[in-house]
Amino acid sequence: MEKQLEILEEHLKISRPEFLSKLNSPLTENEIKLLEEKFNLILPGEIKTLYQWKNGQPESCFKSFVNNSMFMTLEDCLSTSQELTSMIGSDFEIENWWNKDWLPIFSNGGGSYICYDTGGTFTGQKGQLIEFWKADNDRNIIAADLKSFVIKLNEFYSLTPVENFDGFFEVEKSDGFPKKFIVE
Repeated sequence: MEKQLEILEEHLKISRPEFLSKLNSPLTENEIKLLEEKFNLILPGEIKTLYQWKNGQPESCFKSFVNNSMFMTLEDCLSTSQELTSMIGSDFEIENWWNKDWLPIFSNGGGSYICYDTGGTFTGQKGQLIEFWKADNDRNIIAADLKSFVIKLNEFYSLTPVENFDGFFEVEKSDGFPKKFIVE
């Protein structure tokens, strides 16, 4: 995972240097531990590695990190997850409309997220990335894990000439993804 993030940083230096300069500084191991204590959880290694690379982007930066979504800070990720989890059984009555095992790491700014699934909802595969759409009932799994997703992001950057890059893009479907699920 660390190597893929190093490659991603090199791509961003070339294709999006201004955006890269706006990303938040990495979190230290101690800062992550304090957040784990605050939210009473232990984070998966991939999530720790991601946030030790960069701690998301500031709220004042509205540019997409990937798939028309911004990269959330770890504290925003954890507080959003906690808030949405508290709505299960009241606002969210349909099973898996939201799931307590989801950590939203990318946000479209309108209440929809790309989440890291710590529980393996639908497939049993922990660490998969799943889309949560606040108004829609599809819950597509878009990558087997975070590393695979970053690899696909790196492939996008390596195949897209800098002069053709416009900042709006999606990591393409591949390797049997997305896996489509509907909650009702």
